[in-house]
Amino acid sequence: MPLLSWHNRDEDLTRAARTPYRLLEPVASLSYGEVDSPNMLIEGDNLDALKALLPYYAGQVKCIFIDPPYNTRSAFEHYDDNLEHSQWLSVMYPRLELLRELLSQDGSIWITLDDNEAHYLKVICDETFGRRNFIGNIVWNHRKSVQNDVVISLSHNHVIAYAKDGKNVALNRLSVDESRYENPDKDPRGPWSATPFDAPNVRPNLTYAIRNPNTDEEYWPPKGRCWRTTEAEYLRLLKSDEIVFGKTGRSKPQQKRFLGDAAKKGSTVKTWWDDVGTATEATKELQKLDVDFDTPKPERLLERIHLIATNPGDLVLDSFLGSGTTAAVAHKMGRRWIGIEMGEHARSHCQPRLKKVVDGEQGGISETVKWKGGGGFRFYKLGVPVFDENGHIRAGIKFEHLAAHVWFAETGTARSTRAKKQAFLGEHGGTGYYLLFNGILGDERKTGGNVLTRRVLRSLPKFDGPKVIYGEACDLPGEQLRELDIAFRQTPYDIKAR
Repeated sequence: MPLLSWHNRDEDLTRAARTPYRLLEPVASLSYGEVDSPNMLIEGDNLDALKALLPYYAGQVKCIFIDPPYNTRSAFEHYDDNLEHSQWLSVMYPRLELLRELLSQDGSIWITLDDNEAHYLKVICDETFGRRNFIGNIVWNHRKSVQNDVVISLSHNHVIAYAKDGKNVALNRLSVDESRYENPDKDPRGPWSATPFDAPNVRPNLTYAIRNPNTDEEYWPPKGRCWRTTEAEYLRLLKSDEIVFGKTGRSKPQQKRFLGDAAKKGSTVKTWWDDVGTATEATKELQKLDVDFDTPKPERLLERIHLIATNPGDLVLDSFLGSGTTAAVAHKMGRRWIGIEMGEHARSHCQPRLKKVVDGEQGGISETVKWKGGGGFRFYKLGVPVFDENGHIRAGIKFEHLAAHVWFAETGTARSTRAKKQAFLGEHGGTGYYLLFNGILGDERKTGGNVLTRRVLRSLPKFDGPKVIYGEACDLPGEQLRELDIAFRQTPYDIKAR
């Protein structure tokens, strides 16, 4: 597969791996609503924040939406959108790698951009997500007005979508537009819409004459096309009053499509979106909330993406949170969410807006989804790295922090934030994992419960199978470890500070 090359590419390929794991420190004064809410608003660099989330959320995010800088060579008040092209690629590549790790197997990522970088993004997404996992390039009609001082007026942005695994991705069809269905003949089966009876696939048994019973006029399929069904099936449909010949009964054949059947199946999603709001609509939504932000996205755009890519209760992530639209819409639609935004912007824009959402603000999609308020979110900031510059565990690191990193390093999966605080971390792939750290066994002596001794081994929860045990030291001889099928790893040296 062809690869995109840019300055510092080789360094960028390992940037995500070299990014240190940092702690996420809660800020109680900026959190709001329910104290046990799963929603997270994180302040800090999104590369560091994504790495910090991996031990807890790898493989768990159903939908990622990001609206990264467009690199338009314009000056924006709240962020630098004037990155040199290679620098823009250097920003995006490692973040896309981490975002992919966070996606669930049936999850998808949706990225908005304009023509400045969209086509380059497609190439690096082919590399990071796999070309076979490309879902589509949505063209969003974000601007209805015409810019008269240019020859070609920009009317669209791109929404580029990829799956974690194209074979297993879970996407929903949209609700059917009921306004397109009528019942002029009072059909007992309910409202219907007339659809063309011809189709593009040419097959001999699908080409035959159809006679209009009202006019006796004979119809054949248009050149290069055929009828949708065999003649026998057509006659059955005609007899059951599922074929019409236009509103006057004097036109070519059409087939009834009933609203009830269409509603069960849902509506196919098209790649042209001109009914999900505009940039102007998004600006007005924020003005009503007293939020000032350049290039916001309308809530209806995010609603459409959430409807396609998620179901209530699913986890949504936005690592370029901006004005907070993704989190606001996810909250109103009953999805869990994680939003990441850097610097004061997380406090000055996102946090106040999301407080209003919890309080039940009635802007955007609130009326459509019958939002009345509720829930909450926890505010976090980035803390110190878990490991120091030499790869050693920093002083003050708690058992839960190190357990999450050990589990993720060994299994590549996230450790639940509700996991029991015990030496036995769990089983994965037939192997049991243990961590002796910070006196987890109740022995606070320096050479006590953090050292694997015969006494400590007897006190550990039993596991019938191969075992990996992390500890400061081991007093058991190698022969006994092999006999008991134990692989001992010494902390801090054997812990991967990836």
